[in-house]
Amino acid sequence: MKVLIVGGGGYVGSHVVKMLGESTDYELLIVDNFSNSDKENILYGNVIKCDICGYNISEVIYDYKPKIVIHLAAYFSVEESVKDPMKYYENNVYGSINLIQYAKTYGVKHFIFSSSAAVYGSPDVDFVKESYFFHPINPYGRTKLMIEDILKDVALADPEFNYVALRYFNVAGADGKIGQSYKKPSTHIISKALEAAMGKIPELTIYGTDYDTFDGSCVRDYIHVNDIASAHLKSIEYLLRGNPSTVFNCGYSKGYSVFEIVNAVKKITGVDFKVTYSDRRVGDPAVLTANSDKIKITGWEPKYDNLDLIIKSAYDWELEKERRKLNE
Repeated sequence: MKVLIVGGGGYVGSHVVKMLGESTDYELLIVDNFSNSDKENILYGNVIKCDICGYNISEVIYDYKPKIVIHLAAYFSVEESVKDPMKYYENNVYGSINLIQYAKTYGVKHFIFSSSAAVYGSPDVDFVKESYFFHPINPYGRTKLMIEDILKDVALADPEFNYVALRYFNVAGADGKIGQSYKKPSTHIISKALEAAMGKIPELTIYGTDYDTFDGSCVRDYIHVNDIASAHLKSIEYLLRGNPSTVFNCGYSKGYSVFEIVNAVKKITGVDFKVTYSDRRVGDPAVLTANSDKIKITGWEPKYDNLDLIIKSAYDWELEKERRKLNE
């Protein structure tokens, strides 16, 4: 079965490619512009350098004729989206419109979209369900909600077009040969803490210690990237069984504070790195944790629901990257 994975060179995308590539059921074509990703992380399939904002994506879909499109191509920094919102609206929204339009034009019936818990904003419930009202508080979250609305309208207009939108919570961890390999500085707390532990940065800065949480720092639901990848596999199976379009939260339904993450990284690495404190970042909610009961209808079962395991796998990947540099 032909699957087109757009953004397959990225962090989540490369793990989706690995999981699907390990199965004989799928023929993969990966599209990425490699603006913030690494071709070396793509372990399976054929690769084309292409941008979803350009016309060339039309030719790719026309020539390849995929049965399923998985869309993971997006800018994703909340902080950057606040500083440069037009960059996010152009790439995330216009690029998605371009991709969806050509997918529809050339007969793609199944579409999986990488969405985000950022669509919820700052929920006033402990574990947010998919039915919770939307109030994104930053441009990044608004772009994701706009794309979900576009997909919903397209599916309503064409009953043969079905999609799944996966609302990621905080993705973390790695899988041996692949992991986070951004060309731009990482904004993920676990990655930044590991960089501090390994001496790559002089200190870790925590933004905001006065949130309405048990220890004053932000609380998030951290999910291993392999469990995110398996959610894509289960979403493919869900759509192929003829099920209707829907959205699923992807999280573990538990939260950890920034301080808890920092302490866990210090324990696992054995390094008491320097931590400094700064004002809150604009666009950061205090608490964001998932109710992920709904996705269980696909048969999805998380296998990596352990914070120490998540951090250890991320640490192992950072060490592996350092070994590769030394061998170059």
